[in-house]
Amino acid sequence: MSCEVTFEQHPTYIHATVTGTSSRQSVQQYIKEVLAECKNQQCSRLLIEERLEGPRLEGMDVFAMASEGSMAALGVFDAVAYVDPKMGNLKDFAESVAVNRGLPISLFFSVEEAVHWLQEQE
Repeated sequence: MSCEVTFEQHPTYIHATVTGTSSRQSVQQYIKEVLAECKNQQCSRLLIEERLEGPRLEGMDVFAMASEGSMAALGVFDAVAYVDPKMGNLKDFAESVAVNRGLPISLFFSVEEAVHWLQEQE
């Protein structure tokens, strides 16, 4: 297993923290786990905190992961806050790809910003 996901239930959202090695397979794995947990808990609001180590995904992989993840999550979420302080200049690109596919998501560099945004979405 190249990544591990831990879940923390909050009153209005689930906080998923992802650790492990950065790879396309890791991202595909944790997207499936997070989606299954949210469906199981009937929770439509999610904070993903990505703490993967190693080289970041390239632009085409970011595009593919944002596209695939958005399509898999269609109709499941009211709000998704995604935190990756290492995303750098791909942040706006990844967010645009996901939003253009119907996912109500916003990307952040800190958990504090993400929590604040989620609270504003209530």
